[in-house]
Amino acid sequence: MEKTGVPLLEIEHMYKQFGGNPVLKGVDLTLKAGEIFAMAGGNGAGKSTLMKIITGLYKPDGGKMKVKGTAVSFTNTHEAHLQGIYLVPQEPLIFPNMSVEENIMIGVPENRAQCKKKIKIIIEKLGWKLNVQRSALTLTIAEKQLVEIIRGLVREAEVLILDEPTSTLTFGEIDSLFINIKRLANDGMGVLYITHRFSEIFTLADSVAVLRDGVISLQGPVKQFTYEKLVEGLVSQTTPKEKNSEKQQLLLKQTTTTHQAALEVTDLTGSRFAGVSFQLFPGEVLGVAGVVGAGRTELAEAIVGLDKILAGRVVLNERDITNDSFRRRLNAGLVYVPEDRHAHGIFSITSIKNNITSTILHRLKGILFPFQEERALAASYLADLQIKAESIDQELKSLSGGNQQKVVLAKYLAAHPKVIILDEPTRGIDAHARNDIYNMIHQLKASGLAVLLITSDMEEIQQLSNRVLVMHEGSMVTILPENEITIEEITSYAFGVQSGVKYR
Repeated sequence: MEKTGVPLLEIEHMYKQFGGNPVLKGVDLTLKAGEIFAMAGGNGAGKSTLMKIITGLYKPDGGKMKVKGTAVSFTNTHEAHLQGIYLVPQEPLIFPNMSVEENIMIGVPENRAQCKKKIKIIIEKLGWKLNVQRSALTLTIAEKQLVEIIRGLVREAEVLILDEPTSTLTFGEIDSLFINIKRLANDGMGVLYITHRFSEIFTLADSVAVLRDGVISLQGPVKQFTYEKLVEGLVSQTTPKEKNSEKQQLLLKQTTTTHQAALEVTDLTGSRFAGVSFQLFPGEVLGVAGVVGAGRTELAEAIVGLDKILAGRVVLNERDITNDSFRRRLNAGLVYVPEDRHAHGIFSITSIKNNITSTILHRLKGILFPFQEERALAASYLADLQIKAESIDQELKSLSGGNQQKVVLAKYLAAHPKVIILDEPTRGIDAHARNDIYNMIHQLKASGLAVLLITSDMEEIQQLSNRVLVMHEGSMVTILPENEITIEEITSYAFGVQSGVKYR
């Protein structure tokens, strides 16, 4: 379809910051009727923030937005829906105990008879086979996404935003989704397609933009770009090639490693990854890089026993722990600091002391309860990690995000681990707390602890890692040795531009 006339959506000089930290720094974007516009960017580039502004979840700090030439300013998602904008989230928001039809009709102002008729017409026009009387509990992920798309069409959406729609789909489901997206575009809909997969951009999109550190680093017709050009857009031109400063190199040289692996993972396969193998040595930081959906967190959860291992084995200090429980692995010296500290890492309404000692209370000795030993241990970590608090009895939720993260680390360090897995340890904390975490990781490494570091910050992984394991779509594509760790190399493998396993 020819993409002419007034654009469906125009974003001009969009700015947004959180707590003084700029996330969007003057973004411009234009989406035309009948156009499939792909947007790529690393984790934390600002894509989600931009989408939330477009759909009314966030209010921008500066900039303008126009829908079909008319300036708009949304304060909620309902206002965005009324203007024809609908977001299909990466994780579909489906109520499992309702029917498909009931899920679609939620919030639609039309009467039920009119809405049911519209749903039937839409499904027939798209050629989908979907029984709307089914329980939503029986839907596959792909079917849930179709339900989300129908929700948008029932609301007469003209701008459809798809956020990583293929991250959980099979190849056949992806092909079906692409056919339907193209069909919608041919009918005049504008599609804003968020993806980490470059292959999808060249298969599906008319135009592409790369968002990097809150700015559009490149954009234009897809036919003007190659995989390599898109990678250039993802990588900061000011990023130094050198891996570490002189001080950091000195810290690395102080690291002592042995030839005996502290952790050995062999051909490990789980629900979202397959065939991962690596060795992690005492006194080493092995970084794990990859974009959203690569399988990094799922790998960590399988290693520590929180998720099922389908194949392969895990060996900790020459002992096979593949079939051990999470508690047995913890007692053996394997600990995991999770990505979401609020959901899995802290007890927010109890004290710092209770949080720090929660993993080891069963080891403490006392006639009734080891009060003094518990308090002494908590106080020592409060001092060692420079946790800013009035006392160990202060309620955890009253601390800043950075200090909460330090308490989570203390909680697991109290278990005296041999191997520690850190999943996004600096997410959501300020620069000062981040630097404290970096120093602590260097100290852990220098003390002989083996560290598996999962982070979406490419500079962070470059700065802290001795080697880097890069994952792409559930597979380990390479392990980069220290002399090859650059932002460019990590990015190329993480986005699938380079492939082929190199195990070193």
